[in-house]
Amino acid sequence: MQESRLFKIVYYLLNRGQVTAAELAEKFEVSVRTIYRDIDALSGAGIPVYAETGRNGGISLLDGFVLDRAILSEKERADILAALQSLSATGNTCDRATLEKLSALFRTSFDNWYEVDFSRWGEITQDNEKFEVLRSAVLCHKCVRISYVGAYKAESSRKIHPLKLLYKSRSWYVKAYCTEKKDFRLFKLSRIIRWELLEEEFVPVPYPDSLEGKNAPGWEIPPVVLRFAREAAYRVYDEFDRNHIEEQENGDLLVTAHMPQDAWLTGFLLSFGAQVQVVSPVYLRDILAAQAREIYEKNRGEDPFPADKDTGRA
Repeated sequence: MQESRLFKIVYYLLNRGQVTAAELAEKFEVSVRTIYRDIDALSGAGIPVYAETGRNGGISLLDGFVLDRAILSEKERADILAALQSLSATGNTCDRATLEKLSALFRTSFDNWYEVDFSRWGEITQDNEKFEVLRSAVLCHKCVRISYVGAYKAESSRKIHPLKLLYKSRSWYVKAYCTEKKDFRLFKLSRIIRWELLEEEFVPVPYPDSLEGKNAPGWEIPPVVLRFAREAAYRVYDEFDRNHIEEQENGDLLVTAHMPQDAWLTGFLLSFGAQVQVVSPVYLRDILAAQAREIYEKNRGEDPFPADKDTGRA
Protein backbone atom coordinates (compact mmCIF):
# COMPACT_ATOMS: atom_id res chain seq x y z
CA MET A 1 0.00 0.00 0.00
CA GLN A 2 2.77 2.42 0.92
CA GLU A 3 4.71 1.61 -2.27
CA SER A 4 1.65 2.41 -4.38
CA ARG A 5 1.12 5.70 -2.51
CA LEU A 6 4.79 6.68 -2.92
CA PHE A 7 4.52 6.28 -6.67
CA LYS A 8 1.30 8.31 -6.73
CA ILE A 9 2.93 11.09 -4.70
CA VAL A 10 5.82 11.31 -7.19
CA TYR A 11 3.39 11.31 -10.13
CA TYR A 12 1.32 14.02 -8.41
CA LEU A 13 4.41 16.17 -7.84
CA LEU A 14 5.49 15.72 -11.45
CA ASN A 15 2.13 17.07 -12.61
CA ARG A 16 1.53 19.79 -10.01
CA GLY A 17 5.01 21.04 -9.24
CA GLN A 18 5.06 22.40 -5.70
CA VAL A 19 2.31 21.36 -3.25
CA THR A 20 1.80 21.50 0.51
CA ALA A 21 1.91 18.55 2.87
CA ALA A 22 -1.70 19.31 3.82
CA GLU A 23 -2.75 19.08 0.17
CA LEU A 24 -1.02 15.71 -0.20
CA ALA A 25 -2.57 14.48 3.05
CA GLU A 26 -6.05 15.39 1.81
CA LYS A 27 -5.40 13.92 -1.63
CA PHE A 28 -4.26 10.53 -0.34
CA GLU A 29 -6.47 10.48 2.77
CA VAL A 30 -3.65 10.13 5.30
CA SER A 31 -2.25 12.36 8.01
CA VAL A 32 0.31 15.12 7.43
CA ARG A 33 2.68 13.13 9.66
CA THR A 34 2.33 10.15 7.28
CA ILE A 35 3.08 12.38 4.29
CA TYR A 36 6.32 13.57 5.87
CA ARG A 37 7.28 9.94 6.56
CA ASP A 38 6.59 9.17 2.88
CA ILE A 39 8.76 12.11 1.82
CA ASP A 40 11.59 10.78 3.99
CA ALA A 41 11.15 7.34 2.43
CA LEU A 42 11.30 8.80 -1.09
CA SER A 43 14.38 10.82 -0.24
CA GLY A 44 16.03 7.73 1.21
CA ALA A 45 15.27 5.86 -2.01
CA GLY A 46 17.17 8.47 -4.02
CA ILE A 47 14.21 10.52 -5.26
CA PRO A 48 15.21 14.23 -5.25
CA VAL A 49 12.19 15.46 -3.29
CA TYR A 50 12.58 18.35 -0.90
CA ALA A 51 10.47 20.63 1.31
CA GLU A 52 10.72 24.39 1.75
CA THR A 53 9.35 26.16 4.77
CA GLY A 54 7.65 29.53 4.87
CA ARG A 55 4.50 31.05 3.46
CA ASN A 56 5.44 30.19 -0.15
CA GLY A 57 7.05 26.89 0.73
CA GLY A 58 5.95 23.37 -0.05
CA ILE A 59 7.05 19.97 -1.29
CA SER A 60 8.46 19.57 -4.80
CA LEU A 61 10.84 17.56 -6.96
CA LEU A 62 14.18 18.74 -8.28
CA ASP A 63 13.80 20.30 -11.74
CA GLY A 64 14.56 17.85 -14.54
CA PHE A 65 13.68 14.76 -12.50
CA VAL A 66 12.31 11.79 -14.46
CA LEU A 67 10.87 8.58 -13.09
CA ASP A 68 13.39 5.87 -12.34
CA ARG A 69 12.51 2.22 -12.50
CA ALA A 70 13.12 1.91 -8.74
CA ILE A 71 9.90 3.76 -7.90
CA LEU A 72 7.75 1.40 -9.98
CA SER A 73 6.59 -1.94 -8.68
CA GLU A 74 7.04 -5.06 -10.80
CA LYS A 75 3.32 -5.08 -11.62
CA GLU A 76 3.35 -1.40 -12.61
CA ARG A 77 6.28 -1.98 -14.93
CA ALA A 78 4.45 -4.92 -16.53
CA ASP A 79 1.30 -2.81 -16.95
CA ILE A 80 3.26 -0.04 -18.70
CA LEU A 81 4.94 -2.51 -21.05
CA ALA A 82 1.62 -4.25 -21.78
CA ALA A 83 -0.01 -0.93 -22.70
CA LEU A 84 2.88 -0.05 -25.02
CA GLN A 85 2.75 -3.50 -26.59
CA SER A 86 -0.90 -3.00 -27.51
CA LEU A 87 -0.08 0.37 -29.10
CA SER A 88 2.82 -1.11 -31.03
CA ALA A 89 0.29 -3.44 -32.71
CA THR A 90 -0.69 -0.51 -34.95
CA GLY A 91 2.72 -0.74 -36.58
CA ASN A 92 4.08 2.43 -34.99
CA THR A 93 7.88 2.08 -34.89
CA CYS A 94 8.16 4.75 -32.20
CA ASP A 95 6.07 2.66 -29.83
CA ARG A 96 8.16 -0.44 -30.53
CA ALA A 97 11.37 1.50 -29.87
CA THR A 98 9.94 2.88 -26.62
CA LEU A 99 8.90 -0.64 -25.63
CA GLU A 100 12.43 -1.93 -26.17
CA LYS A 101 14.00 0.97 -24.22
CA LEU A 102 11.68 0.58 -21.24
CA SER A 103 12.15 -3.20 -21.23
CA ALA A 104 15.90 -2.61 -20.94
CA LEU A 105 15.46 0.13 -18.32
CA PHE A 106 13.19 -2.07 -16.21
CA ARG A 107 15.51 -5.04 -16.77
CA THR A 108 12.39 -7.06 -17.39
CA SER A 109 12.10 -10.05 -19.68
CA PHE A 110 8.65 -9.17 -20.96
CA ASP A 111 6.75 -12.24 -22.10
CA ASN A 112 4.70 -11.62 -25.22
CA TRP A 113 1.65 -13.43 -23.80
CA TYR A 114 -1.00 -11.80 -26.00
CA GLU A 115 -1.33 -10.25 -29.42
CA VAL A 116 -3.37 -7.24 -30.53
CA ASP A 117 -4.33 -6.77 -34.17
CA PHE A 118 -6.68 -3.95 -35.19
CA SER A 119 -7.27 -5.30 -38.71
CA ARG A 120 -10.24 -7.40 -39.77
CA TRP A 121 -10.20 -11.01 -40.97
CA GLY A 122 -9.23 -11.64 -44.56
CA GLU A 123 -6.49 -10.21 -46.69
CA ILE A 124 -4.11 -7.58 -45.33
CA THR A 125 -6.05 -4.36 -44.79
CA GLN A 126 -5.18 -0.77 -43.95
CA ASP A 127 -7.02 -0.85 -40.63
CA ASN A 128 -3.83 -0.54 -38.60
CA GLU A 129 -2.68 2.45 -40.64
CA LYS A 130 -6.09 4.09 -40.22
CA PHE A 131 -5.98 3.58 -36.46
CA GLU A 132 -2.48 5.04 -36.25
CA VAL A 133 -3.45 8.15 -38.28
CA LEU A 134 -6.47 8.81 -36.05
CA ARG A 135 -4.46 8.19 -32.88
CA SER A 136 -1.86 10.68 -34.07
CA ALA A 137 -4.60 13.18 -34.90
CA VAL A 138 -6.09 12.87 -31.41
CA LEU A 139 -2.73 13.33 -29.69
CA CYS A 140 -1.48 16.15 -31.95
CA HIS A 141 -4.87 17.90 -32.38
CA LYS A 142 -4.76 17.66 -36.19
CA CYS A 143 -7.82 17.72 -38.45
CA VAL A 144 -8.61 14.66 -40.58
CA ARG A 145 -10.51 14.47 -43.86
CA ILE A 146 -12.51 11.23 -44.09
CA SER A 147 -14.89 9.52 -46.52
CA TYR A 148 -17.57 7.86 -44.43
CA VAL A 149 -20.21 5.30 -45.39
CA GLY A 150 -23.39 6.00 -43.43
CA ALA A 151 -26.86 4.53 -43.54
CA TYR A 152 -28.10 3.09 -46.85
CA LYS A 153 -24.54 3.10 -48.25
CA ALA A 154 -24.49 6.88 -48.50
CA GLU A 155 -20.88 8.06 -48.76
CA SER A 156 -19.97 11.53 -47.55
CA SER A 157 -16.80 13.56 -47.14
CA ARG A 158 -16.24 15.05 -43.70
CA LYS A 159 -13.56 17.12 -42.02
CA ILE A 160 -13.39 16.13 -38.38
CA HIS A 161 -11.60 17.06 -35.17
CA PRO A 162 -10.77 13.66 -33.62
CA LEU A 163 -11.12 13.90 -29.84
CA LYS A 164 -10.91 10.33 -28.57
CA LEU A 165 -10.79 6.72 -29.78
CA LEU A 166 -13.44 4.44 -28.30
CA TYR A 167 -13.59 0.63 -28.26
CA LYS A 168 -17.11 -0.67 -27.62
CA SER A 169 -18.81 -3.97 -28.39
CA ARG A 170 -15.84 -5.31 -30.39
CA SER A 171 -15.72 -2.23 -32.64
CA TRP A 172 -13.57 0.89 -32.73
CA TYR A 173 -15.10 4.37 -32.99
CA VAL A 174 -13.70 7.90 -33.05
CA LYS A 175 -15.42 10.62 -31.06
CA ALA A 176 -15.10 13.78 -33.08
CA TYR A 177 -16.45 17.19 -33.93
CA CYS A 178 -17.72 17.31 -37.52
CA THR A 179 -17.13 20.67 -39.19
CA GLU A 180 -19.76 19.99 -41.88
CA LYS A 181 -22.54 19.18 -39.40
CA LYS A 182 -21.16 21.66 -36.87
CA ASP A 183 -21.84 19.11 -34.15
CA PHE A 184 -20.28 16.18 -32.32
CA ARG A 185 -20.45 12.78 -33.98
CA LEU A 186 -19.42 9.17 -33.35
CA PHE A 187 -17.79 7.52 -36.40
CA LYS A 188 -17.24 3.77 -36.69
CA LEU A 189 -13.69 3.13 -37.92
CA SER A 190 -14.68 0.25 -40.21
CA ARG A 191 -16.96 2.65 -42.14
CA ILE A 192 -14.16 5.14 -42.77
CA ILE A 193 -13.00 4.07 -46.23
CA ARG A 194 -10.56 6.92 -46.96
CA TRP A 195 -8.66 9.21 -44.63
CA GLU A 196 -6.11 12.01 -44.81
CA LEU A 197 -4.25 13.64 -41.95
CA LEU A 198 -4.29 17.41 -42.48
CA GLU A 199 -1.77 20.00 -41.31
CA GLU A 200 -4.59 22.14 -39.92
CA GLU A 201 -4.75 22.07 -36.12
CA PHE A 202 -7.77 22.46 -33.85
CA VAL A 203 -8.36 23.35 -30.22
CA PRO A 204 -9.73 20.23 -28.49
CA VAL A 205 -12.95 20.48 -26.52
CA PRO A 206 -14.55 17.79 -24.32
CA TYR A 207 -16.93 15.39 -26.01
CA PRO A 208 -20.30 16.01 -24.30
CA ASP A 209 -21.28 13.34 -21.78
CA SER A 210 -24.89 13.74 -22.91
CA LEU A 211 -23.95 12.12 -26.24
CA GLU A 212 -22.76 8.89 -24.65
CA GLY A 213 -24.62 5.79 -23.55
CA LYS A 214 -28.37 5.86 -23.10
CA ASN A 215 -28.55 9.63 -23.68
CA ALA A 216 -26.93 9.53 -27.12
CA PRO A 217 -29.04 10.43 -30.17
CA GLY A 218 -30.88 7.30 -31.39
CA TRP A 219 -30.87 5.63 -27.96
CA GLU A 220 -34.47 5.60 -26.96
CA ILE A 221 -36.34 4.66 -23.81
CA PRO A 222 -37.91 2.16 -23.20
CA PRO A 223 -35.22 -0.35 -24.23
CA VAL A 224 -35.48 -2.88 -27.03
CA VAL A 225 -36.82 -6.28 -25.95
CA LEU A 226 -35.85 -9.22 -28.18
CA ARG A 227 -36.58 -12.95 -28.07
CA PHE A 228 -33.93 -15.21 -29.60
CA ALA A 229 -34.24 -18.90 -30.42
CA ARG A 230 -31.91 -21.06 -28.32
CA GLU A 231 -30.04 -22.01 -31.51
CA ALA A 232 -28.75 -18.43 -31.64
CA ALA A 233 -27.35 -18.54 -28.09
CA TYR A 234 -23.72 -18.50 -29.27
CA ARG A 235 -24.28 -15.15 -30.99
CA VAL A 236 -26.49 -13.69 -28.28
CA TYR A 237 -23.78 -14.16 -25.65
CA ASP A 238 -21.28 -12.67 -28.10
CA GLU A 239 -23.35 -9.53 -28.62
CA PHE A 240 -24.99 -8.85 -25.25
CA ASP A 241 -23.94 -8.60 -21.63
CA ARG A 242 -24.97 -11.56 -19.48
CA ASN A 243 -26.98 -9.28 -17.18
CA HIS A 244 -29.26 -8.35 -20.09
CA ILE A 245 -30.12 -11.96 -20.99
CA GLU A 246 -32.93 -13.96 -19.37
CA GLU A 247 -33.24 -17.64 -20.24
CA GLN A 248 -36.81 -18.86 -20.81
CA GLU A 249 -38.24 -22.26 -19.87
CA ASN A 250 -38.16 -23.48 -23.49
CA GLY A 251 -34.51 -22.42 -23.88
CA ASP A 252 -35.20 -19.17 -25.74
CA LEU A 253 -33.30 -16.09 -24.64
CA LEU A 254 -35.04 -12.82 -23.77
CA VAL A 255 -32.78 -9.78 -24.14
CA THR A 256 -33.55 -6.32 -22.79
CA ALA A 257 -31.04 -3.65 -23.78
CA HIS A 258 -30.70 -0.01 -24.79
CA MET A 259 -29.66 0.06 -28.43
CA PRO A 260 -29.44 2.73 -31.16
CA GLN A 261 -32.76 2.40 -32.95
CA ASP A 262 -31.63 3.20 -36.48
CA ALA A 263 -30.78 1.55 -39.79
CA TRP A 264 -27.85 -0.25 -38.16
CA LEU A 265 -30.15 -2.03 -35.69
CA THR A 266 -32.47 -3.22 -38.47
CA GLY A 267 -29.57 -4.75 -40.38
CA PHE A 268 -28.18 -6.27 -37.19
CA LEU A 269 -31.49 -7.98 -36.37
CA LEU A 270 -31.98 -9.19 -39.95
CA SER A 271 -28.64 -10.99 -39.67
CA PHE A 272 -30.30 -13.36 -37.20
CA GLY A 273 -32.91 -14.40 -39.77
CA ALA A 274 -35.90 -16.21 -38.26
CA GLN A 275 -34.06 -16.72 -34.97
CA VAL A 276 -35.11 -13.35 -33.55
CA GLN A 277 -38.47 -11.81 -32.69
CA VAL A 278 -38.96 -8.18 -31.66
CA VAL A 279 -41.12 -8.06 -28.52
CA SER A 280 -41.02 -4.28 -28.23
CA PRO A 281 -41.21 -1.56 -29.37
CA VAL A 282 -43.96 -2.50 -31.80
CA TYR A 283 -42.89 0.01 -34.44
CA LEU A 284 -39.46 -1.67 -34.66
CA ARG A 285 -41.19 -5.00 -35.26
CA ASP A 286 -43.12 -3.42 -38.15
CA ILE A 287 -39.93 -1.98 -39.67
CA LEU A 288 -38.18 -5.35 -39.43
CA ALA A 289 -41.15 -7.14 -41.02
CA ALA A 290 -41.27 -4.62 -43.89
CA GLN A 291 -37.54 -5.06 -44.53
CA ALA A 292 -37.87 -8.86 -44.50
CA ARG A 293 -40.83 -8.63 -46.90
CA GLU A 294 -38.80 -6.48 -49.28
CA ILE A 295 -35.94 -8.98 -49.18
CA TYR A 296 -38.41 -11.77 -49.96
CA GLU A 297 -39.90 -9.90 -52.90
CA LYS A 298 -36.47 -9.19 -54.36
CA ASN A 299 -35.32 -12.79 -54.09
CA ARG A 300 -38.34 -14.75 -55.29
CA GLY A 301 -39.67 -15.29 -58.80
CA GLU A 302 -37.65 -15.54 -62.00
CA ASP A 303 -33.89 -15.84 -62.15
CA PRO A 304 -32.52 -12.31 -62.79
CA PHE A 305 -29.62 -13.86 -64.79
CA PRO A 306 -31.21 -16.69 -66.80
CA ALA A 307 -29.01 -19.02 -68.84
CA ASP A 308 -28.62 -18.23 -72.55
CA LYS A 309 -31.12 -20.58 -74.19
CA ASP A 310 -29.19 -20.69 -77.51
CA THR A 311 -25.75 -21.45 -76.17
CA GLY A 312 -26.55 -22.88 -72.79
CA ARG A 313 -24.03 -20.43 -71.32
CA ALA A 314 -24.83 -19.50 -67.76
